[in-house]
Amino acid sequence: MLRTIYTAVCLIFLVLGTVPSLLRMQRLKGKVSPQEFDRLVHRTPHWFGRGMLGLTGSQVEVRGLENMPKDQAVLIVGNHQSNFDIPLLMGYLEKPIGFVAKAELKKIPIASTWIGLMNGIFMNRSDRRQSLQAIKDGIEALKQGHSLVIFPEGTRSKSKEMGEFKTGSLSLAVKSGVPIVPVTVNGTYNILEANGNRVRPAKVVLTVSKPVYAEEYQTMDSKALTQHVQEIIASKL
Repeated sequence: MLRTIYTAVCLIFLVLGTVPSLLRMQRLKGKVSPQEFDRLVHRTPHWFGRGMLGLTGSQVEVRGLENMPKDQAVLIVGNHQSNFDIPLLMGYLEKPIGFVAKAELKKIPIASTWIGLMNGIFMNRSDRRQSLQAIKDGIEALKQGHSLVIFPEGTRSKSKEMGEFKTGSLSLAVKSGVPIVPVTVNGTYNILEANGNRVRPAKVVLTVSKPVYAEEYQTMDSKALTQHVQEIIASKL
C-alpha cells in the first residue's frame, strides 16, 4: 500500500513537471519542421514513461528494437495488458509516437494537450460518425509521417491472456500504406491490475517484431491480416 501511495504522489509531480515543456512545445509549434517538432515533443513523453515505470521498481527488458523502422511512419500494433502499457511504449520504443486514445482522455487536463501535440487521435467508439472521422484523421497523420500506436483489443486484458483483435482495426495502415510493427507487452499487468490495483515491482518484457510491409499485407483481406498480426504478437508472450 505504501508503494502505491508513493507512486501516486510521485506521479502527480511527474505530470506537473511536464508543464514547462508543454508550454514550450505549444510556443514552438509551426516554427520548425513537423519531423523536428515530433522529435522535440518526444523527449518529454520518453522521460515521463521511463520515470513512471521506474517509480514502480519494475525491471524492463526490450527485445528486437532493431526491427523498428527509423525514418518512416509506422502503425505500431500491440496487445493491451495494463494502464502501464502506454508509459512503457513512450519510454522504451525510442521513436516519436502518438496514440489512438479513448475519447474520455480528452477531458483530462495536461494529458489531453500532450496527446494532441504527439499527433494522437481521440476516438469515441460509441459514436460511429466520430469513429469514422477519427480513422480518417489517423490515416492522414500516418500519411504526413507521424507514427501511431493502436491496441486492437480495445480494452485492457489485465492478464497475460489476449482478447480478440477487432477486425478492421488495422485499416489505418492499409489505407495509408505504412508498415505495421507488431509489439508484444508482457508483464505490465503484474505491476497493478493483478494485485488488486496495488503497485508492485514486476519484470516487464517489450518485444518488437519485424514489420509487416504493404507488399505483404496488401495480398490479405482484413480478417486474415488482423489474425496474422495477432498471431505474431501472441507468439512472443
